[in-house]
Amino acid sequence: MLEIKPIFNSLLRSKAGAVMLLIQIAITTAIVSNASFIANDRIEFLTQETGYPEDEIFSFTTMTFDKELDLSQKFEETETMLRNVPGVKNAALFNAVPLSGSGSGGGLRLTPATEGGQDVRTSYFLSDENALDTLGISLIEGRNFRPDEVIISESRDVFPEVVVVTKALGLELFPEGNALGQTVFFGVSPMKIIGITEPMKSAWLKDSRPDNVSIMPFVGASMFQKIIVRTEPEQRSAIMRQVEDLMIQDHNKRVIIGVQGMDDDKREYNSSDILMLRMLITLIVVLVLITGLGIFGLTVFNINKRTKQIGTRRALGARKLDIVRYFLIENAIICVFGIALGAVAAILMGQMLLESYSMPALNSIYVAVTAIFIFIASLLSVVMPATKAANISPSIATRSI
Repeated sequence: MLEIKPIFNSLLRSKAGAVMLLIQIAITTAIVSNASFIANDRIEFLTQETGYPEDEIFSFTTMTFDKELDLSQKFEETETMLRNVPGVKNAALFNAVPLSGSGSGGGLRLTPATEGGQDVRTSYFLSDENALDTLGISLIEGRNFRPDEVIISESRDVFPEVVVVTKALGLELFPEGNALGQTVFFGVSPMKIIGITEPMKSAWLKDSRPDNVSIMPFVGASMFQKIIVRTEPEQRSAIMRQVEDLMIQDHNKRVIIGVQGMDDDKREYNSSDILMLRMLITLIVVLVLITGLGIFGLTVFNINKRTKQIGTRRALGARKLDIVRYFLIENAIICVFGIALGAVAAILMGQMLLESYSMPALNSIYVAVTAIFIFIASLLSVVMPATKAANISPSIATRSI
């Protein structure tokens, strides 16, 4: 039979250390529950599918300073030159790079802006008929742009008449699922939806609508241009190293900057989340270690203080298992009260984070898992000093101190 009441009464007689440990366990439970929940949320965010073959894609920016150059013609020649490089699958000019944190956004609506009504937020990319293949995105329905539908212009006065949208954007515009072939408006400009793509993310993973993406067949013939290149995965690094020389050989009156892989763009954009994740993991590990050391230390202190009592019990026939069990039960009592207090604190802390920082509500499963983990860790922290106490010889322990 477990002698819980005598052990509980013993804790009440010497409660300073027990109360401190109880508070420590409660704090650890509250913080670790919320920290592990936030850490898991960040892991899911950082590992989410983007739709792109990130290890195949890189981008760079070109700035041309030859004022006599026919930019429209030169850009077409540049794209062709890049596509002919061994290992390159495709290349295209874009207004922005997906996942980079820099891009263009707007709203698509079912009626012209002059007539009012709600619009649906979308991140949009401007490119040509090579855009989908360059990004590694496939169509679910419809077709790609035809070359004659692509507008190459230095001005935005002329606007495309067709658009390709992601499935998520199509469903938000037309919940019935009949987006293909429908006409939408970008401001007052009408565009026909000719294609629906598989999921792809926008330039901003933290956008309110990161899955709402549209591609419009427009290439701005400006001196400042972004180019995205898709390669064979194993050849990307080599092509990235030589792309600047290739571009200068093609035309020497321009500057090439920002040669970077899509996965690196994504990593830079998510750098604050990566740092947060590392800090949370460190916090969880440190708190659990401190709590474990606290339990270990308190147990060692109690053993040293009760050496004579342990020896007396051993002399009266107590088994080693009885001594170990005593300290395990004592620790379990402290731990249960600490975890109960910590669970309440964890829920209150989660509610505070929800209200103050618009974070997701704390899932109670994380509190339960944290409580079980801390309970097991606390019992393991007691085993070694309790076993050492059980091995104390009664003849030594009962000597006068």
